[in-house]
Amino acid sequence: MLNPAQFQVLTFDCYGTLIDWETGLWAALEPIFARYGVDIEQEAALQLYGELESALEAGPYLAYKTVVATVLAQLGQRLGFTPTAEECHEFGLSVKQWPAFADSPAALQRLQQRYKLAIISNVDDDLFAASEQRLGLKFDWIITAQQVQSYKPSLNNFQRAFERLALPQSAILHVAQSLFHDIVPANQLGLNTVWVNRRHSNPGFGATPIAEAQPDLVVPSLAALADSLGC
Repeated sequence: MLNPAQFQVLTFDCYGTLIDWETGLWAALEPIFARYGVDIEQEAALQLYGELESALEAGPYLAYKTVVATVLAQLGQRLGFTPTAEECHEFGLSVKQWPAFADSPAALQRLQQRYKLAIISNVDDDLFAASEQRLGLKFDWIITAQQVQSYKPSLNNFQRAFERLALPQSAILHVAQSLFHDIVPANQLGLNTVWVNRRHSNPGFGATPIAEAQPDLVVPSLAALADSLGC
């Protein structure tokens, strides 16, 4: 059982946790698929996207907008179409348009009344700046893949966050939707964790690779987390 008084900082994954990346991805992908006559179900497309993205992120560092653009080209190779360079470029920038989950802004404001808030995200600085505006508040710390030059589930991203926060790990609670990118490495580092199971009403893992982990708390939404922590 988590003790809310133990923590000084909540660290968050952003995409999938605070920002609805699957809705944003599909909104950008669907018209491209329609343009090229690609017939694929949303869940299958998201799963394939997740496989391709995680493979790229495990290799030499690329900017996230480049990762996203490259995944579109790879989707074309897999599904039999050839997107233009402009389509790939625009798809990479579509991250800025991904919507916030409806409960994120208000829940974050509740949580910020009690805790400092930090972001540990697989993203570029400029892309996150647009997402931060959608979330409607300023985070106390922002640690991006661009700054660290690696992607979660690399432990480097968390270790850089520890350096920036300069707090004992026992004072940090990590909050995320992705077992693969976040809860597994946080478990390895001994962090307390909350799994925000945004896909609780959907089967499978969507655009997130399959993984097993042991979160300390499972909630269906950010609003439920704020309730659980007494905010």
